[in-house]
Amino acid sequence: MKSLSNRRVLLGITGGIAAYKSAELTRMLTKAGAEVRVVMTQAATEFITPLTLQALSGNRVHTTLLDTEAEAGMGHIELARWPDLVLIAPTSANFIAKIADGKADDILSTLLLATKAPIAIAPAMNQAMWSNQATQQNLQTLQQRGIAIFGPESGEQACGDVGLGRMLEPAQILEMSGALFDEGLLAGMRIVITAGPTQEAIDPVRYISNRSSGKMAYALATEAAAAGAQVTLISGPVALATPDRVKRIDVISAQQMLEASLGCAPECDVFIGVAAVADYRPAQFAEQKIKKSSDTMTLALVKNPDIITAIAALEKRPFTVGFAAETNDIEQHGAEKLARKKLDLLFANDANATLGSDNIGATALWPEGSQALGPASKRLVALQMLTLIRSRYDASSNRKS
Repeated sequence: MKSLSNRRVLLGITGGIAAYKSAELTRMLTKAGAEVRVVMTQAATEFITPLTLQALSGNRVHTTLLDTEAEAGMGHIELARWPDLVLIAPTSANFIAKIADGKADDILSTLLLATKAPIAIAPAMNQAMWSNQATQQNLQTLQQRGIAIFGPESGEQACGDVGLGRMLEPAQILEMSGALFDEGLLAGMRIVITAGPTQEAIDPVRYISNRSSGKMAYALATEAAAAGAQVTLISGPVALATPDRVKRIDVISAQQMLEASLGCAPECDVFIGVAAVADYRPAQFAEQKIKKSSDTMTLALVKNPDIITAIAALEKRPFTVGFAAETNDIEQHGAEKLARKKLDLLFANDANATLGSDNIGATALWPEGSQALGPASKRLVALQMLTLIRSRYDASSNRKS
């Protein structure tokens, strides 16, 4: 099955006994890595409660056309812009007729007219209703509009009849939904990325930090999510928006970043340490603002934890990728860092040309080789980096198996 990881699926549920299967379908979509939002017709709520679907999807269930909690009360428009796929399961004969006619008299039918996402339906009805000429003509109309039709299958029905009309099982619908998408380079992979600088407090208003903008890490997070990965971004203080479909954990200090990294690393496949972590922090934090009492001030510093080394040393370690921003002898220093910290892969770059810039050139280093990347935009080089990470990850996995 092609991956549904990071896909946004809007699950529509219409009235029918097969609605009970929608609970399992919601659970399976979520488990496959999709983000699910549910829209129910009023008839659907007679068969299964919105609370059940809310608990399984983790999102509020929508049942009314005019939503006072939505922006400008236009919940159907907001929802229509959100999904990668609109999946209606079950789809009753009445609802098939409604969308064939282009009607928009409830939230689900209205958002179908407003969305540009692909639409798929899983019909469920009595066998006589399925074979009725009006239903078959309506289905032909939907097919001509590019709507995918999943099923139905034949079997015993709730009314006692036997024949075509049973909704497909959730596992079948899940597989057919996944087949609508191209599988991404990183489909299903779990990737953790550290980003930006850290700030090490001197007193309540002063801190030690560096010039890192976080742009490279955020470019990697953006491209990794687009390639199908489940991405967690552990970010120091930066002036950047969270990339779409990326989970962001905000931290300030190196110690906080270490704790967040150690919490995430055991459950990820790849850990990419891009953050410019402060090497040192003040030995003592002054509870009150330090006053200018003399022309000089001595500040005692202690070494911060080495996050990437700590990750590489884990018993259950992910594929570990480091960065080395150097000002001279870039490849030599990068190779030394790769070996010293026992990393799987490292990207070495010129700090003078990279910090704060939208472009980057880097040398990828691993124990058996190297490769030049860029110079180009950080988004483009990020994609090159991720392609190489995937290749080296697969090679590493093959060696272990």
